[in-house]
Formats: sequence, C-alpha cells, structure tokens
Amino acid sequence: MTCGPEPVVDANLAVALDALLTEQSVTRAAARLRTSPAAMSRTLARLRRVLQDPLLVRAGQTMVPTPRAEALREEVAAVVHRLGALLAPGAGVDPADLRRTFTLQAADLVGAALAPGLLELAGQEAPGVSLRVRAEELEAGPALRDGRIDLEVGSIDHIDPETRVEELVTLRMAAAVRPGHPLTDGPLTPDRLAAAEHVVVSRRGRFTGPLDAALAERNLRRRVAVVLPSHLAAMTLAARSDVVCLVPTALPGATPSPLTDPATTLGLRVLDIPVPLPLLTIGMAWHPRHAADAGHHWLRDAVRRTLRAPGGPAS
Repeated sequence: MTCGPEPVVDANLAVALDALLTEQSVTRAAARLRTSPAAMSRTLARLRRVLQDPLLVRAGQTMVPTPRAEALREEVAAVVHRLGALLAPGAGVDPADLRRTFTLQAADLVGAALAPGLLELAGQEAPGVSLRVRAEELEAGPALRDGRIDLEVGSIDHIDPETRVEELVTLRMAAAVRPGHPLTDGPLTPDRLAAAEHVVVSRRGRFTGPLDAALAERNLRRRVAVVLPSHLAAMTLAARSDVVCLVPTALPGATPSPLTDPATTLGLRVLDIPVPLPLLTIGMAWHPRHAADAGHHWLRDAVRRTLRAPGGPAS
C-alpha cells in the first residue's frame, strides 16, 4: 500500500482559529491579528472546509460557536501558546538553575589560572555547574564542532572559519627564577640572560622559541638545559634549581594577571626580559551552535571575568 504525502500543516490557521473563537467576531479577530476583515472572513471559510464545521454561526447581531468549536477552544489556545513559546527568542536562564558540566580545553597554566576564579563564580552564581578542563590534546576546531569541548581558552591560532573567537587579555613574557638566583643580583642584561640555563615549555619537544630569535639578533645564544611539556612543571623546576623559565605577566600598568599566580605561589622572582618579545594574546573560542545558549553565555562571561582585567569590554 502506497502512502500519500504528509499533509502540510499551516500554523497560521491555528492562530486564526484561536482569535476567532476568543473574539467570536470576524472583525475583532481581524483587528487582533492586524489583518483585514475580508482576509479573516476568507480564513474562516477555509477553516470551515478543513474542519467540516461552521465553527461560528449567526445568532441575531452576534456570532456564537458551534459545539465543535467549543470543544476545540481550550486545545487550540494551548497549541497557539506552545507555538508562541517554541518560536520566541531563547529566554534567559537563571545561572542558579543550571545543572550542566562544561568542558574546557586549555594549557595547564591557563587551566590553573581559570579554575579558582571559575569555581568561585560557580559557587556564588551557578552551584549546579561542574567543570572539566582537558589538556591541549585535541585539535580544537573538530573538537568544538563535534561537541567534545565547549570552549577552548588560550592562544587561539588554529581555528575553523565558523569558529567564534574573542580575545580576552594581552600579556607579555617575563623571566622567572628562584629567590637568590644570580640573575636577581644586579641589572638583567641580554648577555646575562643568555648565559643562564633555561627550561623551555613545548608539547612537541622544541628547544627554541621567540626568545632565541630575539637573542640571535644580538649574536647571543642561550643554553636550554631541559624541555618540559608543562608550564607548571617548568615553574616547579625553576623554583628548585637555577634554570630560568618564561612566564606570562600583565602589561605595565595593567591589573595583575591570574596566569602569573602559579609563579608567585612558588615564590619565583619575575624579571623583565631585556629584549623585545612578541606579546601573548589569550582568547576563547567556541562553536556558533552555542552562541545563543544561555548556559554557555554564562560560561563565557565567567571566563571573561576571570581572565580579563576589571572594567574590560564585554561582548
């Protein structure tokens, strides 16, 4: 047996029927829906054909509903209400009502900077929210697209065209050493910096970076004693030895960055690097499917408030 095509449902008919049954007047129903009485009269005729019932009939100077129309009144009103709710813009959600787990991808240093602030904000505003921070082990574009992560936070340099990106804060790199390190005695010069032993952070095991290029312009070369995959491990090593590690810190005059907090907690001395280095921009990236999601909006705002200086622009 061959089935015919699915009937086309015209939601406008339900809206018109609700207005007609509520107003019990073609003229008033037309005014309610901001159309002409003639157009509403044609719609009533169509409804009568579809439902095979007169729906509204004359009773002196007024119109009264038929028994079928009376039976339909509450159901039609409920359908129209549900349609309105379905097609309305997404309503805001009280963060206190959120019951969600958000997954973020970030380098260990960024995750360490984010976690205290996000947990504090969640405790104050969204106690039903849980956070999962993943290491930078996934290719962010596909992971965002597939929903394996909700947000990538860090230096965003590999994105798909549809990915939404917001820059949060710009930082500079500084040298961090243990208290009493020889570099803390006297001015830090390019020659003294190059002569010290260094630890480099690289997930790919690379020994060189922007500092090497800046020193090479002065015919200097530093010695890299060890390469580690973790910023926190590099800082811990610097706190227990004479190696120098690089840490992000706020620009002069800006509010201190939470990304420098681990170095401060370890007691490291943060020294200005005497050669120009590229600035570091920390941002967040998300898939556009989450752009209008109220819960995700709270998450992005919480990350923004945690990493961005107070008074920074919101979006």
